[in-house]
Amino acid sequence: MSFRLRAAGPGDLHDLLRLIRGLAEYERLTHLLEVTPEALERHLFGARPAAEAWVAELQDGDGSPAPGPVVGFALFFTSFSTFLGRPGLYLEDLYVEPVHRRHGIGKALLGALGRLAVERGCGRFEWSVLDWNADAIGFYEAMGAQLLPDWRLCRVTGEALRRFGG
Repeated sequence: MSFRLRAAGPGDLHDLLRLIRGLAEYERLTHLLEVTPEALERHLFGARPAAEAWVAELQDGDGSPAPGPVVGFALFFTSFSTFLGRPGLYLEDLYVEPVHRRHGIGKALLGALGRLAVERGCGRFEWSVLDWNADAIGFYEAMGAQLLPDWRLCRVTGEALRRFGG
């Protein structure tokens, strides 16, 4: 299977939304899905982007430059480590359609983002993984990632966030 990775652009919005929905279904979290094309466009491609995305698209075996279907994505943003005094790269989501897994697409996306982190002078490349996702945990560990057992994720959303910030 031949594929290529590239930075996502505004023309990829519908594919990104489709893949985000696929991720939500895989993680059994569709009840939390609120993303809209307008919000994604504003936050990825607007005047002040909050995040970046790369996509994986299939290519024909004949070497044709025509783009094929987008089958995976990685959405990430810059973080900062006060201890290191350097920026980091935080991977918010990585998803490859199930039928296209085990062909090196996820590994290629992670490797590309790792290289990007090095190029940008980042001290860390981090992400979280659901504790029940044994396949992903094994995949990440095989690539050299360490799970941090002493850390817990904190989150405030919705009405609690409004109260928190009020």
